Amino acid sequence: MKTLNISISDIEYNKFGIKNSNLAFSDFVDIISRELAMQNLNRSVALAEKYGLSDMSMDEIDQEVKAARKDAENNH
Repeated sequence: MKTLNISISDIEYNKFGIKNSNLAFSDFVDIISRELAMQNLNRSVALAEKYGLSDMSMDEIDQEVKAARKDAENNH
């Protein structure tokens, strides 16, 4: 088994809720994956608010998706 040393700030250490300075790689990947998912979710919410999508109902969203797909099919 190989050992990989990664340096992070105390703020990041606390932010990610790391309890042990020795992590299995899979645990490290889980921590990073959760952070990336949260960042992507936050970006999605911000974009939805920016473009007025956050006020749409699921039916309206479904209709928009269907229209976009139909338009894409017609343009091929």
